[in-house]
Amino acid sequence: STSVQDLTPCRTPLPYGNARPDPTCGTVSAVTDGRGGRAAAIALVGLLVLGSLTAPRFTRGMRDFEVYHLAAQRAAAGEPLYRTDDEHYQFKYLPAFAVLARPLGAIPLHQAKLAWFLASLVLLHLLVLLSLQLLPERRLPGWLLAVIVVVAMSKFFGHELVLGQANLLLGTMIAAATLCLHRGRDAAAGALLAAAVIVKPYAGLFIPWIAAQRRWRAVLAAGAGAALAMALPLPVYGPGGMLDLHAAWWETVTTSTAPNLLNQDNVSLAAMFAKWLGPGPLAGGLAALGGLVLLALAGAVFARRRRVNTPESLEAALLLTLLPLLSPQGWDYVFLLSTPAIVMLANYHDVMPAWLRLLSAAAVATIGLSLFDLLGRERYAAFMALSVITVCYLIIVAVLAWIRFRRIA
Repeated sequence: STSVQDLTPCRTPLPYGNARPDPTCGTVSAVTDGRGGRAAAIALVGLLVLGSLTAPRFTRGMRDFEVYHLAAQRAAAGEPLYRTDDEHYQFKYLPAFAVLARPLGAIPLHQAKLAWFLASLVLLHLLVLLSLQLLPERRLPGWLLAVIVVVAMSKFFGHELVLGQANLLLGTMIAAATLCLHRGRDAAAGALLAAAVIVKPYAGLFIPWIAAQRRWRAVLAAGAGAALAMALPLPVYGPGGMLDLHAAWWETVTTSTAPNLLNQDNVSLAAMFAKWLGPGPLAGGLAALGGLVLLALAGAVFARRRRVNTPESLEAALLLTLLPLLSPQGWDYVFLLSTPAIVMLANYHDVMPAWLRLLSAAAVATIGLSLFDLLGRERYAAFMALSVITVCYLIIVAVLAWIRFRRIA
């Protein structure tokens, strides 16, 4: 299994106005420590044992995975993928996703669910480990950072597993691509990002990011991977059928957005303004403006990358956090993509002024404690109607920007 080094915590003071990581504290390219590797392996085994014991409870649900399974069977038979009679459980992914999932579709549903569930546990483990490895320096013990992020993200991880979703796969691919970029493996990074786009198309936000870095090998690999993905349905559906599939995908995605804006679990900017103001031009305009502001902030963060070591880590964490905010169908559990961001906030809590430390801790605590079982049906519905989680993540985005502007990471 993948291992992560257990560095001695770096507690070097970082003055706000001129902070740079202490190279003696370790970087993402440091050699893996044996004790950390053993601890990671033990944690994975424990997670899989626990998962095996609880699997029957999860595999009775996994309704979103059933959508993938059915789409894979349809792709194997050359049948239409996008059908309005599927109603809320329409397949909304690229045709390439269904084509690549055909081996899963050939397995009986119960066995396929079990395989996906156990694979998701491995991906959860890898996402946390990669988030630790991406830190420019380690200022807290790795085990403590892992505990903090698992507690804060537990509701999202749990929801992901219950639904059988693919966001853990997406987050792990992008985190691995970021680590490849840092290590100079640009072609591998580009291929991973192309695969991430197949899993969730809004991962395409990372393509301009690598282009802005002038990582042309990564861009070429991502472009070649995207072209291959577009052509994957060709042998089964033929040229005309392939074009029809992509047209049907676009129509499905665009026509199913508006009805979902007021859904309780939608945490996007578009949903926040629609819930506050009601659906309409004003809410839509403010959501578009808010999206532009967030992208401009990401651009400002990128513009200051030369002032820090390993700038890719914070930038990837920021972009991952932005994905559910910018996507009109950003469901709450998609915020598990913010795992690297939560790790980074916890790691650098000691260099924040007291007021910012309190604000960021309150935001993370609010996210982690906003549980249906804790609040009850009515309070939870009111909480989600106010889009409090969205506001908390806007605070987290602002704190990430502060870390960059202060030249900390």
